Amino acid sequence: MRKVCRSVNKRIFLNLFTVTLLFVFVGCGKITEQTSSEKVQSKASTASKTVETNKSTSDGDTEKPTSDSEPNKSVPASSTSKATGTTGGFDYSKYTLIVVNGGDMSGDRQPNVKVDVGFGEREYWAYTNEYGQLIRVEAKKITLQNSNTDHVLSSGRYYADEANVPGTESPTLDKGHVIADSLGGVSNAYNITPQNSNLNRHGDQAYMEKVIRDARGCTDFVAVIRYPNTKTQIPSHYKFTYKIQGRYITDEFDNVNPDEVNKNLRKTTGKSSTPPKTVNVPANNTKNSNEDISKVDTNHNGSVTIAEAKAAGFKMPITRDSWLYKYMDDRDGDGLVGE
Repeated sequence: MRKVCRSVNKRIFLNLFTVTLLFVFVGCGKITEQTSSEKVQSKASTASKTVETNKSTSDGDTEKPTSDSEPNKSVPASSTSKATGTTGGFDYSKYTLIVVNGGDMSGDRQPNVKVDVGFGEREYWAYTNEYGQLIRVEAKKITLQNSNTDHVLSSGRYYADEANVPGTESPTLDKGHVIADSLGGVSNAYNITPQNSNLNRHGDQAYMEKVIRDARGCTDFVAVIRYPNTKTQIPSHYKFTYKIQGRYITDEFDNVNPDEVNKNLRKTTGKSSTPPKTVNVPANNTKNSNEDISKVDTNHNGSVTIAEAKAAGFKMPITRDSWLYKYMDDRDGDGLVGE
C-alpha cells in the first residue's frame, strides 16, 4: 500500500514539475519574443530617425549651397548694375548686353542693345533704339588716351578706320566719334555717327573734346542723340552733359555746318550783341556776372580758356560785348570765341 502511494505521489510531483517547467518556458518565450520585437521596433525607429536626419541634412545642403556653387562675383558691377530700372527717365531694362569688337568696320547695329565702346579697360556704354539708331552714350568717367599704355597708331588713333555707318559715304559727313579716340573711344558703329565734317573737325564737337582734354578728363558723361525720323542713321541733334571741376556742363548743337551758323550769328549779333547767359551750377555758386575773373581763371595765369569758361557756367560763344571776352583768345578776330 505504501509503495502504491509513493508511486502515485511521484507521478503527481512529476506532473506538477512538468507543468511548472512548461509555464516557465512559455513565459520566457513570450518575454524573449517581446524583447526581440521591442529591439526590432527600436532598431526600425532608430533607422527611421537616421533616414529622416540624413534627409533633413541633405535638404539643408540643397538650400545652403557651398561657396563653390555661389553666383559668379567676377562679373563687372557696371555690366549688371544697370540691367534693370530707370534713371533720369531712361529705362535700362530694355537693352540687351552684347560684345562688339572696337575695330569692327561694319556699319550695322542691332536694335535695343547695350555695347561697351571704351578702349581697353574703360567702360563707356552705348545704347540703340528699336530702329538700330544710336541714341545714347554714357561713361561714369572719361579717361584720356594714353600712348604709354594703350596701343595707338602713329595717326593717334586706335584703328586705321571707323565703322561705315549708313550716311558716312556723303562727302560732307564724317565718321564722327561720339567719344573721340583721344578720350578713349573705339571706332565701331556703336560709337560712330555720320556728322557734319566742319562740326566734327573744328566746330562744337571739336571744342567739346578739347574742353575735356584740357581738363584731363571728366565724369558723368552722357550723350543724347536725336534723329529726324526712324529711317535714317544721320542724327539731327546732339546733347552732351558732363562734369568738370564739380560743375556740370551742357553742350547742345545741331548736326549742321557751324560755319553757316556763325555767318548768320554775325549778321544778327554785330556790335550790339548781348553777353551770353550764364548757368548757375551748382545752385549754391553765384553767377559770374560780377566780373570776378578769379572765379573763371582757375589756374590764375591771367587768361581764360574755353574749358575754364564752360566750367564756370558760360555758354559759347563768348561775344565781344562780354566782360570775359578780353581775357580770351579770339584767334580769327571775328568778335566771337568758342563759336
